[in-house]
Amino acid sequence: MDSAFVGHVHALRLALTDPRFDACAVTGALAVQAGARGALDKAAAHAAADGGAAGPYADRLAAEVEAAGTSVQRPELGTLVATVPAGPAERDAASAAVAAVDDEAVRLRTAVKSRDGFFTTFCISPYSRYIARWCARRGLTPNQVTTASLITALIAAGCAATGERWGYVAAGVLLLVSFVLDCTDGQLARYSLQYSTMGAWLDATFDRAKEYSFYAGLALGAARNGDDVWALAVGSMILMTCRHVVDFSFNEANHDATANTSPTAALSDRLDSVGWTVWIRRMIILPIGERWAMIAVLTAFTTPRIVFYALLIGCAFGALYTTAGRVLRSLTRKATRTDRAARALADLADSGPLAELQARLLRGRAGSFGSVYAAALGALVMIAGAVFLPFGDPRLIAVAVIYVMAAGLAVAAPLRGALDWLIPPLFRAAEYGTVLALAVKADVPGALPAAFGLIAAVAYHHYDTVYRIRGGTGAPPHWLVRTIGGHEGRVLLITVLAAVLATREADFPVALTVMAVFVALVVLVESIRFWVSSGAPAVHDEGEPA
Repeated sequence: MDSAFVGHVHALRLALTDPRFDACAVTGALAVQAGARGALDKAAAHAAADGGAAGPYADRLAAEVEAAGTSVQRPELGTLVATVPAGPAERDAASAAVAAVDDEAVRLRTAVKSRDGFFTTFCISPYSRYIARWCARRGLTPNQVTTASLITALIAAGCAATGERWGYVAAGVLLLVSFVLDCTDGQLARYSLQYSTMGAWLDATFDRAKEYSFYAGLALGAARNGDDVWALAVGSMILMTCRHVVDFSFNEANHDATANTSPTAALSDRLDSVGWTVWIRRMIILPIGERWAMIAVLTAFTTPRIVFYALLIGCAFGALYTTAGRVLRSLTRKATRTDRAARALADLADSGPLAELQARLLRGRAGSFGSVYAAALGALVMIAGAVFLPFGDPRLIAVAVIYVMAAGLAVAAPLRGALDWLIPPLFRAAEYGTVLALAVKADVPGALPAAFGLIAAVAYHHYDTVYRIRGGTGAPPHWLVRTIGGHEGRVLLITVLAAVLATREADFPVALTVMAVFVALVVLVESIRFWVSSGAPAVHDEGEPA
């Protein structure tokens, strides 16, 4: 740091204490992590040899580090000041600029996510940022707040499971408190620059754990009153997960594509210039803030069945709206996909050994143009077979074999087609829908709760894959995907179990439970091992609300 530096303290925090970047700098200050130490040593040696060069020493070092190939993050300062004055007049002007801006107010404002939903922006963030500051001043960490949010949501689920009106009211209130804490943990991380690998893992998984646990609590509470809504709970979880996979796949396919423009995107940009349309379009897709607020209010004043009906209708509309817009963008843009995007889509597809074998046999003889159509046909045939064939019908195994073949054909060529980002959500819909349909058709106690557990375990694996890819570390190890069978292997196994247990339907929930426990143990052990390791990325989600 240059001894003549003049600027805000928070400008220095941004440059010197953010753990996400190997090298970070503002005018007059440079910080490097262990990964950039070698580049710094070379830069210092070069700067010493060029002692007559002009400019602050820290800035020269930063330029040398960047020239050596190490990326240097330069945070956006906005109204914050960071400068090295050349003389008394410049120093006086810089000091006046520092005095004119309250850096604590800037720090609080920037602690709030730049892009969020209407409910979060106007009903939660105006005060949750102050809770974040209160936590920071008392030494609390984002991980502790995240854990408190999870515990609060689990208590809310327990209250909902009572089936009593007081329990539903308490559950609605506690769910809102949990959401406030959920907003606070990210704001605390941004306020105090406490980004961590463990925090990335917790933040990436706890939101879904909280929401899906609450679904289970509502289903248990309804069952106490003689209303079986487990199918609605499983359906809500499936719809929500598939919707998220659509978001993840589309973003991964297009975030680094070249020539990535379309008339549809241009129209969206023009609408963004009309302020009120931005909020309307964010609200109608029912993002997490609006969704949790709706769930909380309906839980307190209505019944679990109404809550799930509202969820299914609202989320189905949001999913259709966003998916239709993305399909139009994909068909009208002339984007060129990168190898990284194709690899990410292949990882999100979650193909196991059966699909891989089929893909290897077809490699070189399959064109990418038909990939999405093969996936769509396979998913449609599989879901239709599970819905319309009787439980345990051996013909469903043949349908599953067709699905395996279609899955292999879909991933035989690199996924660079305009609509290939639809392949992962199609596979998710086929797998989850098959489990739900068979559990409903089994029509035995415990089948739907067991299906809920199995889908939750598999969905965790799919979310874990997404956040590893987002962090730039790639998908989970291939042995993990093979061990849990891949999506096509699990679908085939479930149909075989249904056929074998056709005359002993009461054993089907046991089989689903064993599968759920196995998948959960394998996936969780590997996931925890990765996210607490030194190689995990310090991911911090600043994207669209989930």
